[in-house]
Amino acid sequence: MSGRFESLRASSLYCRRCGQSMPVRDRLLLVLPDKEIYDYRCTGCADSLGQREVTAGELLRARSGAAPRRGA
Repeated sequence: MSGRFESLRASSLYCRRCGQSMPVRDRLLLVLPDKEIYDYRCTGCADSLGQREVTAGELLRARSGAAPRRGA
């Protein structure tokens, strides 16, 4: 099962300020040569709920439209 989920993207996360699971928006924080870092923000109160890193390999696959590789 390894490699089954190469990258995940959250659609909702628990927000302490709102007291419930809330939809999130990801906001680009930082662009580095080998990765991009995104911040998850609550759509209710705009609190930061977490971060996501996208590596250069994932970026190339996403921009080329290639399907993710499946691990054996």
